[in-house]
Amino acid sequence: MITGLNHTTLAVRDLDRSFRFYTDVLGLRPVARWYKGAYLLAGTAWICLTLDDATRSGPLPEYTHVAFSVTRAEFVAMQTQLERAAVIAWQQNHSHGSSFYFLDPDGHKLEIHDSDLASRIESLKQKPPRDLILF
Repeated sequence: MITGLNHTTLAVRDLDRSFRFYTDVLGLRPVARWYKGAYLLAGTAWICLTLDDATRSGPLPEYTHVAFSVTRAEFVAMQTQLERAAVIAWQQNHSHGSSFYFLDPDGHKLEIHDSDLASRIESLKQKPPRDLILF
């Protein structure tokens, strides 16, 4: 039985550049680093950066992305920090809560978001989408 999400691995072309982005810009906490990778913490979530020559050179056309939690009080400051770092926004927010969608240096789609699953479910109840089933 699955007990949780263990980690997320992101392939990167330039480990130094990505390490700086994820630690200096996003504020993830470094745990380990070696010639071909790094482990970082985003709260209690474990992120692995791994050097890979086959890494994408830009964003994929699909919606798949990684969302990081920020508090409502810190959202504007974090978005401002990302904009100052000249990240590329890939989408406007159309969902409940505040979100800022941006790309990392390799084109991975990322998001900062200030709400949680419980508040997202409450917003769905207020304006249910077609065929909504809640478990």
